[in-house]
Amino acid sequence: MIIGRRRPIRIGLSARIFHPEQGASGIRAKTLQVLERSIAEWVMARGVMVLMVPSVLQDSALMRSHIRLRDYAEYLDGLVLQGGADVSPGAYGEEPLRPEWAGDPVRDAYELELLHEFMEAGKPVLGICRGMQLINVALGGSLYQDLPSQLPGEVTHEGGAFDRNIHEVRFTEGGQLSRWSGGIAGGKVVSIHHQGIRRFGRDLVPEAVAEDEVVEAIRWKGRSFVFGVQWHPEFHQQPGVELLDCMPLLEAFLSAAKP
Repeated sequence: MIIGRRRPIRIGLSARIFHPEQGASGIRAKTLQVLERSIAEWVMARGVMVLMVPSVLQDSALMRSHIRLRDYAEYLDGLVLQGGADVSPGAYGEEPLRPEWAGDPVRDAYELELLHEFMEAGKPVLGICRGMQLINVALGGSLYQDLPSQLPGEVTHEGGAFDRNIHEVRFTEGGQLSRWSGGIAGGKVVSIHHQGIRRFGRDLVPEAVAEDEVVEAIRWKGRSFVFGVQWHPEFHQQPGVELLDCMPLLEAFLSAAKP
């Protein structure tokens, strides 16, 4: 045993949930809980330990213990909410305008409880894309279900290029994001979203906006670190493209997570 060695920071990563496909067999007929490799590697870039937090279903046939999401919040030092499926409009009191915008209420319930437990424990939370939207909804805010049809503008927030879809963001003057980044005005980010913040949740303030004023980053003014970005920092290591350096954001989150 090495005496005096500090344990690594333990960061929980919420799971993406893939539900059984109708008529499928094999693995596609099962419920899958996964993480996207790039987000795990981005968080691990500063030598931290990443653990995926599975949903805990009390009525599951595979439930073999009484471990709760609260137990994960007590054991881990911080939480990253990764991207993925739309947040269900039902989570903010609306009906989906189109069937394909119905989102995933099962994942919403799991991540909303997970977020609540980490905030209750005073542990830092960083939301990425869907994760930012979920933070806003959890604090009573609402979303545009589809930016192109509800808030049309010149900025393409989601395109066929996927992680090559890039646009500019502008930091809020005097905001935390600007300070962490050395006072720069903003930069280019990878954008893969068609939903966005419509009404702010309680005690949330904008930290960055796109050229069409769509909110691109938020910060909670409460007692602990809760921050969200609409872009995907895990996709910012692209050769030949000058993208925003997101390491200051990661380092601020990890600094708040130090045990």
